[in-house]
Amino acid sequence: MEVIVGTAGHIDHGKTALVKALTGVDADRLPEEKRRGITVDLGFAEMSAGDVHFGFVDVPGHERFVKNMLAGASGIDIVMLVIAADEGVMPQTREHFDICRLLGVAAGVVVITKTDLVDAETLDLAKLDATELVENSFLENAPVICVSSRTGDGIDILKETLVQVSANLRRRDDQLVTRLPIDRSFSIKGFGAVVTGTLASGKISEGDEFEVLPTKTKVRVRGLQTHGQTVKAASSGQRVAVNLGGIDHAEITRGMMLAKPNILRPTQMFDAEIEVLASVSKPVRSRQRVRVHIGTVEALARIQILNGTGEIAAGEKDFVQVRLEVPVSAVPGERFVMRRYSPQITIAGGEVIDTFAEKHRRKDIDDVRRYLRDHLSVSDDNVAKVNLLIHAAGPSGLSFADLQARTAFRKEVLADAIGANILSAEFVDAGGRYIARNQFEALAKSTETAVGQFHGREPLAKGISREALRESIFAYLPPEVFQAVIASLESTGKIVLDKETIRLSSYRPTFSEAETRLSKKIFDKYNSARLEVPKLDDALVEAIVGTNFTRQEARKFLQLFLDSGEIVKVTEDFYFVKNAIDELVDLLRQFAAKTSDRLIDVPKFKDIAGVSRKYAIPLLEYFDREKITRRSGDKRLIL
Repeated sequence: MEVIVGTAGHIDHGKTALVKALTGVDADRLPEEKRRGITVDLGFAEMSAGDVHFGFVDVPGHERFVKNMLAGASGIDIVMLVIAADEGVMPQTREHFDICRLLGVAAGVVVITKTDLVDAETLDLAKLDATELVENSFLENAPVICVSSRTGDGIDILKETLVQVSANLRRRDDQLVTRLPIDRSFSIKGFGAVVTGTLASGKISEGDEFEVLPTKTKVRVRGLQTHGQTVKAASSGQRVAVNLGGIDHAEITRGMMLAKPNILRPTQMFDAEIEVLASVSKPVRSRQRVRVHIGTVEALARIQILNGTGEIAAGEKDFVQVRLEVPVSAVPGERFVMRRYSPQITIAGGEVIDTFAEKHRRKDIDDVRRYLRDHLSVSDDNVAKVNLLIHAAGPSGLSFADLQARTAFRKEVLADAIGANILSAEFVDAGGRYIARNQFEALAKSTETAVGQFHGREPLAKGISREALRESIFAYLPPEVFQAVIASLESTGKIVLDKETIRLSSYRPTFSEAETRLSKKIFDKYNSARLEVPKLDDALVEAIVGTNFTRQEARKFLQLFLDSGEIVKVTEDFYFVKNAIDELVDLLRQFAAKTSDRLIDVPKFKDIAGVSRKYAIPLLEYFDREKITRRSGDKRLIL
């Protein structure tokens, strides 16, 4: 079992000495730390006890280095809240404790250090001080262990206690994609860039392809170590050092993240719920500039309070939108801490809800709050969470990649959640985009209505063009949605699709007596003309003589015959009834059957068709296009 233990406490309360007493490792590695005798940056150590392997993250206690402390505290399973017996609870003890609580650390041990420096009465006062601090918190019932790092008193008991506390830890969430918040970057001669961190989720293996966020630089894992040992793979919860190929270590800074490529999308705005510390003197207000610590990154931001007052009082919880000045990589459910811009003190902390937030209008705040409450209520239900996201996406729906970016679920976890929703008919797979069923059905109904309205406006048209329909209903929607709705309506027999048009299957044009007479007159004109037809304009003008119809209206009636196939277009000027064309084709094939080479020239064609060259050439070219004939020199081969 792998467990990460983090120290927390005031400067010079013996955190680093405690880690050394437990592990034998001096976690102060920097020359400045050796010279000044204080921890400046994160230190690391390890030990094994029982069947548990502990990784220790030693954090600085000085107020100037709280941001470094925060970078280490984000990945811990157990906190050792260190309080010196000779000083008791001090300002940074309280701030570190608040930070651990705001980050959602669920387990810990209170360690009273430097017991060799005090008498029994002073020690009891220190324990009482600690008890008052952790009252009504996650550490209220935590063990209180008294130790002396100098003499070793209590160290073995502390080791046993850490093992006992580890036995009750919840397993780390294994549903999310691989993420490694980077807390250190350096270069080793002959190996190149190395990054370290606590693996927040997923698994890293030698040879894996990753990307560094937010820059999206593609990298490859060349080597891997956990606690100084070379390994082939590492799992969530482990401290890891990763040798990366494809990047220089100077391009990597604390706060970046190593993640599976093309899944997570950096954000500069997210919605969250925060809790304001009861100890702060002023409420948190909209437009306030703050420092946000999430994962291992510190980013400046402004906050927008999502309520009617524009502020959150001390000790209260409420929803906010965090608007960052730089992109960060975050996932829903991730905890963060908020500090004042100046002076730099911790004022609040909370949980990320929506990493794809948009700026909210004041009139929509009630709906936004309801949506965020719904998110929190389904935080442990993958199926419901995906369902909520799909319904919120509206008619555009979301793709698999969109959903994975919004949830950070591993591929198989997300596929199961999507499958369950489709099985229960909660949403529809629209060509790779998932849409809530009620949204999909509303689009289908709107589409039917639009086609019906077109029939009302244009009763003589065969149907509405695909492009016109798409522009009227689906102009701002992905093309897959349009295609899926049309396919659904066709499969249920609601519409009929042609190459370029769409019509309702139930639609039948109805004509007045005058329209019926005009229609018959047009068809009879071409039917009686057979293969010696008038030009189009002449035919239409003759058809409307003595009527109130225009030539354009007559053209629409001709189009009905073209749509039904009763009349065919040979050229822009010449149209022929289909039965006359069919008769001519039969005559051509009878002629071909009597010849050895199946060839025919223009004079012979004129003779068989009984037409002049004015009609013969357009008809032959039409037959070429329809693959009834094929040019062969100055003749045609009858196919």
